[in-house]
Amino acid sequence: MEQRTLGTTGYRVTEVGLGTWNIGGDWGDVNDEEGREAVRTALDAGIDFLDTADVYGDGKSERNIGTVLDERDAFDDVTVATKAGRRLDPHEPAGYNHENLERFVDRSCENLGVDSLDLLQLHCPPTEVYYQPETFDALDELRASGRVDAYGVSVEKVEEGLKAMEYPGVETVQLVFNPFRQRPADLLFHEAKRRDVGIIVRVPLASGLLTGTIDRDTEFPENDHRNYNREGEAFDVGETFAGVPFEAGLDAVDALRPLVPETMSMAQFTLRWILSFDAVTAVIPGSTSSEHIETNVAAADLPPLSADQHQQVTQVYDDYVREHVHQRW
Repeated sequence: MEQRTLGTTGYRVTEVGLGTWNIGGDWGDVNDEEGREAVRTALDAGIDFLDTADVYGDGKSERNIGTVLDERDAFDDVTVATKAGRRLDPHEPAGYNHENLERFVDRSCENLGVDSLDLLQLHCPPTEVYYQPETFDALDELRASGRVDAYGVSVEKVEEGLKAMEYPGVETVQLVFNPFRQRPADLLFHEAKRRDVGIIVRVPLASGLLTGTIDRDTEFPENDHRNYNREGEAFDVGETFAGVPFEAGLDAVDALRPLVPETMSMAQFTLRWILSFDAVTAVIPGSTSSEHIETNVAAADLPPLSADQHQQVTQVYDDYVREHVHQRW
C-alpha cells in the first residue's frame, strides 16, 4: 500500500488508515478484545495510521490502541491522530482554551501510553472557535512545549476547514467526504493543496450505506448512532449516513450499483473514488471485522476509476443526494 505525505507534519502515512470510533462506542456493543483485535488486524494488513478521539468510549479507543502498540513495540512505526474538545460540558467556544486543551492532551497521552501526541485535532468544535485566535495560540504553545508534535482540526463544514487553514500552525483537516458528500472537492481541496495541508477523510462509507450491505429492513442496535442519531438528536447528523436521509441514501446506493465493476465491492469502489483525489492524504474507514479491514486495505491497490465512472458518480449525487447535503455542510 502506498504512503502519502501528511501535509507539513513530516509523517508519511498509508493511504488507507483505520478509524476507531466504533471500537470505542456508538456502534453497538464492542468489547475491548474485539477493539484490540481490529487494531492488530489493521497493522498486520499494512496500515500505519490510526485515528481516534478522547471521547470514543470515554478513552476506551485510545487505551485499546495504546495496548496494541505497546505489545508490539510499534509506537515509532505507527502515526496516531487523536482529537480533543468534545469532553467539554457545556460544549462551548470559551472552553477551547489552553488550560482545558492541556488537560485533554495529558489524558490522551496517559490513555495511549506516550509522552507526546503525534497529531492532535480539535474535535468538531462550534464554528465560533475557528474565529478565536487564542485557541490556535494555545495549540502553538502545546506544540512548543513538546506535548503535541503537530495539530489540525476535524470539521463539520467546509467553511470551518477553510477558516482553519488560515492559521499557519494547522497542518491537517479532517472531514466527511464520499460520493454522497462531494462539496469539499471544490474550493477546500484546492486550498489544501495550495497551502500543503493534509486531508484526512472520515465517514467514507456513509456509516455503512456505501458498503451496499444495508437495506430497508436493516435494524441497528439501540446504542448504535445509526438508530438514535438519524435526525441529529445526539450530535451533528452529518456523522450518521453522511447526513443523507436513510431512504434517499438507499435509492442513491441502488443507482450506484451498476457502476461498480465485478472485480470490486461497493466499499472498495467508494474508497478508490475517494483516493483518486490527490488532495486526500488518507481515508479512515472503521470496522471491527477482519475481513472488512483487509478488503478496505486492498482497495488502495485496485485500478483507478475512469473519467466516465467519476462523471456517473457525480450524476448520482446530483440526482439523489445534492439537495439534502450540499449547502448544509
